[in-house]
Amino acid sequence: MRFCNLKECEKQKRQKFSEIKAGLDDAESLIRKMDLEARSLQPNVKAVLLAKLREYKSDLNNLKSEHKRLASANSNQAARDDLLESGMADAMSESRKTMLETEELGLHGVDDNISKSKKILTNMSRRMSRNKWIISSIIVVLVVTIALILYFKLSK
Repeated sequence: MRFCNLKECEKQKRQKFSEIKAGLDDAESLIRKMDLEARSLQPNVKAVLLAKLREYKSDLNNLKSEHKRLASANSNQAARDDLLESGMADAMSESRKTMLETEELGLHGVDDNISKSKKILTNMSRRMSRNKWIISSIIVVLVVTIALILYFKLSK
């Protein structure tokens, strides 16, 4: 078993992917040719062949989507490897660390603001209750005063 270095392996992978892509393209052109031939045949044979061709097309589409998925995963891995080789990974981890620290500091500030807001709202609620009692007391005193004035005026 022979091991290859990273560059050689990447080159071999790209070569295999291009070979697979060429094979898929050839298969697609062959299926198109078979489709044209099948359509020119007698109706009883034509139906059976077109059904088989539909299966082949479905299989080919599945293979194409699998190839595309693997190719994109391979390109993502290659980009990641290049990034690691160039030393940018350290810079990215440092940036991520800074971002997390900044986020944590921001959250502490938000927590402090929330507790201050709760205190302010509690005080406002107490003042509203106290003001309601004061206004109610004033109204009761005025009503009693008016009632006394009317009593003394009408009793004479």
